[in-house]
Amino acid sequence: MVSKPSEQSITQISVEELAQRLSSKEPIQFVDVREPQEVAIAHIDGFVNLPLSQFPDWADQVNTRLDPHAETLVLCHHGIRSAQMCQWLMIQGFTNVKNIVGGIDAYSALVDPSIPQY
Repeated sequence: MVSKPSEQSITQISVEELAQRLSSKEPIQFVDVREPQEVAIAHIDGFVNLPLSQFPDWADQVNTRLDPHAETLVLCHHGIRSAQMCQWLMIQGFTNVKNIVGGIDAYSALVDPSIPQY
């Protein structure tokens, strides 16, 4: 996946906001772009895993697997890969994409210490 500069800025949310969103009843799509071995170490229930390294395997299915108009929160280890994914989703026409700042590492440190850090 190649990310190109865009005029659109990526909306960011904190891990504390993520915790609130996880407990809400609103329809939200949660996407984790980390590698399967990373997800095996630490994960948050409810996230769909779309590893960036496997981009060619799922890229053409993203509009059928995800609703481009639903709120979509994207997670990785620290927030860099998820920002790339947010950028790409916006280019694909997704209208409500948010990057989770600090990723699962920050979530573990600030919200749920039962999630292992790596």
